Amino acid sequence: MQATATVLLYSDDANTREQVRLAVGRRPAADVPPVEFVECATPEAVVRELDKGGIDVCVLDGEAVPMGGMGVCRQIKDEIFHCPPVLLLMARPQDAWLATWCRADAAVTMPVDPVECAEALAGLLRRRAALAG
Repeated sequence: MQATATVLLYSDDANTREQVRLAVGRRPAADVPPVEFVECATPEAVVRELDKGGIDVCVLDGEAVPMGGMGVCRQIKDEIFHCPPVLLLMARPQDAWLATWCRADAAVTMPVDPVECAEALAGLLRRRAALAG
C-alpha cells in the first residue's frame, strides 16, 4: 500500500475545509494510508491540481461559490482522464439525486459528521486501491 493518499479538498469556505480536515483526521481508517490534503478555493485551482496528477480522491463542497462542487464534479468527470473518485458534500439529503446526476462516487451531508465523512472517504480510498492493484 502507498505511504500516503492525496486528497484534493475544494471549498471556497476555509471553515468547511477545516471541518473536513478535522473530521477525517490523518487517517480515515486503519486499513487505508494516512492522508495529505491539497486545498483548493476555486474551480480553476481544482483543474490545475488534477492536471498535475497524483490526486487519489476529491472532496468537493456542493455549496461552494461561484461554482458548486456538483458543477465541478460534472466538469472533471467529463474532462479529466481517469478522474479520481469524488466525495460530494451536500447541504440536504434530498439532493442525493443531484450527486448521481453529477457522477459523484459518494456523498455526505453538511454539517460534516466525522464518522460518516471518514467512512465515505476510506471507502473511496479502498476502491481506488483495489482498482489500481
